[in-house]
Amino acid sequence: MFFHGLGTATPPSRFTKAECLAAFQRSDWFSRLDTRSHLIARTVLQRDNGIEARRLALGSLDEVFAIDPDTLDRRFLAHAPALAAEAGARALAAAAIDASAIDAIVVSTCTGYLCPGLSGHVVERLGLRADVQAFDLVGQGCAAALPNLQLGRSLLASGAAEHVLSICVEVSSAAMYLDNDPGVLISACLFGDGAGAAVLSREPQADARRIEWHDSASLIEPAQRKALMFEQREGMLRNILTREVPTLAADYALRVLETVLDRARLGSGDIAAWIMHAGGRDVLLALERRFELDAHDFRYSAAMLREYGNMSSAFVYFVLEAALTDEAPGGWWWLSSFGAGFSCHGALLKVD
Repeated sequence: MFFHGLGTATPPSRFTKAECLAAFQRSDWFSRLDTRSHLIARTVLQRDNGIEARRLALGSLDEVFAIDPDTLDRRFLAHAPALAAEAGARALAAAAIDASAIDAIVVSTCTGYLCPGLSGHVVERLGLRADVQAFDLVGQGCAAALPNLQLGRSLLASGAAEHVLSICVEVSSAAMYLDNDPGVLISACLFGDGAGAAVLSREPQADARRIEWHDSASLIEPAQRKALMFEQREGMLRNILTREVPTLAADYALRVLETVLDRARLGSGDIAAWIMHAGGRDVLLALERRFELDAHDFRYSAAMLREYGNMSSAFVYFVLEAALTDEAPGGWWWLSSFGAGFSCHGALLKVD
């Protein structure tokens, strides 16, 4: 499998963490939450949490505090199809492939639910063929990009498709929930909205950088499900985020990496570029320690986190795009995502 083109998309509204704190303090929610919650929000949004700004599908930050099921459902329906289609269109343009050439589309999300699914909205907006194979993957959280790509690889390898459009889209502002739980509050300070897409093909793209999927592995531990997950409360998604997440992410990410590198008879020193999901600053620091690497190795992940926040499943498309834009050196690249489940996935790419 080869990557032919990448595309990313975000809402136009950019909000800094200072603006988010000011909006929270003037909202009705500030008086509804306790003093400890005020301290947590100030600590997260005033210290260096690895995030400077986020893109949210809002006209103003005051809208984020209208938290009820109907408002959040409307927000997801209004913005998820549009962001997914925008990222998909950019990926098609980068691949120089007409929409009619796409044989299958795989769309992942965890921040909202539609039936019929998002794939049908994207098919309509991009003008894909009526006989395109369409797959909606829901509920895999921040880890979803790699399972999405793995399904694309299987479709290509089976001969069922020549070109697959892979899309991950998250409208985190449509999964907003506030209460006095520290994990809920920290989540509200970390996540942003965005979509990423890639055109996947059986053959390499002519006159473009060659990005080949070489091998991959996954690790899922249901016993750790409650460490990071969504639950339904009052008809809305409520994010569960625990202190164990950075350690879990680093440990599982290393195990997946070692599995694939052992099969390829490679070591971590052979990796020329690290394309890692970043749950937050503490996750990146845990990865640095566990992988015995330094901040420079995860510079693309850190840069995307600082400007966009944690965009959940869409995040790694932005990191891969940043590495390509920076013309990172060729060789072996490592692509990895982790999240709800607890799950972790990784893929070894050969980039020329």
